[in-house]
Amino acid sequence: MSAPTNTMQPQPTREELDRARAVVHAVSGAFAAKVVGQAGLQQSLLIGLFTGGHVLLESVPGLAKTTAARAVADAVQAKFRRIQCTPDLLPSDIIGTQIFDASKGVFHTQLGPVHANIVLLDEINRSSAKTQSAMLEAMEERQTSIAGDVYKIPEPFLVLATQNPVDQEGTYPLPEAQMDRFMFKEILTYPNPREEAEMVFRIDAGVYTNHRTAPVASLDDILYIRDVVRRVYLDPAIVNYITQIVAVTRTPQQYLPANLARLIEYGASPRATIAFCKAARALALLSGRNHVLPDDVKALAHRVLRHRLILGFEAVAQNVTPEVLIDNVIQAVRTP
Repeated sequence: MSAPTNTMQPQPTREELDRARAVVHAVSGAFAAKVVGQAGLQQSLLIGLFTGGHVLLESVPGLAKTTAARAVADAVQAKFRRIQCTPDLLPSDIIGTQIFDASKGVFHTQLGPVHANIVLLDEINRSSAKTQSAMLEAMEERQTSIAGDVYKIPEPFLVLATQNPVDQEGTYPLPEAQMDRFMFKEILTYPNPREEAEMVFRIDAGVYTNHRTAPVASLDDILYIRDVVRRVYLDPAIVNYITQIVAVTRTPQQYLPANLARLIEYGASPRATIAFCKAARALALLSGRNHVLPDDVKALAHRVLRHRLILGFEAVAQNVTPEVLIDNVIQAVRTP
């Protein structure tokens, strides 16, 4: 098997890693000043920014999703837009449209809110299938088409789409093939009592009175880190480790006990392999390393795979979660 392309590129130097880590530390500090806890969400947002991936977020209301996305956007001087999805939301409400100027007799193009650096799609499952498709196309192509003209979406570009696990009446669940376009699926849980008390103390102290976070970095810094991440060393042995993990999800009957294997109807697509490789490099950089370790892959497994495993009705009946099956998949593959 031939070596990955990045082995031919110079690995990040200590100076480059130090500069990248300084930016990460500053942005993390700005995030923590606004958001209590949610370390996993912070990490996923940063990895998405550094790799060009998108994040699907499942949580109940009130867990600071908008605050988190806005805090990161303000910290890096990024253009932020929030889109509240509703059943009557049209594709043109997202990508933009042409407006007729009667005084001049000409059409003007008005770009939609997707033309931003960080976009929060709140309750994406409440929008229609056509609107979901328009948004996912913009995510994939990094451009929109309005009246035959193509408009590029600015870089970096990160979409944080949320789904509410309760109150499913009148929703349009994302098809599995469309969820596959998200690098991660992050699941937020309620804060613990100490964190919830800290939220109240911050409200009393006026922390949230000023909604804007002071910038601590720039978009150029993010693009610089992207270049560094691409050069983080990914050994061929770890690439093989990743591909073997994904392969197990496709043929679980060959590796897992029969009572677990039959719960998986379909495994992960090649997008999972690509997401693992990109995200592992970014996680290594967040840890101050210029090379990927197997532990980086294991730390990302739930986020990369939980929305890509299609489980049968038997798994639902037995209350077996994707995370349980993913843990068994990881255990079935020898660590290099």
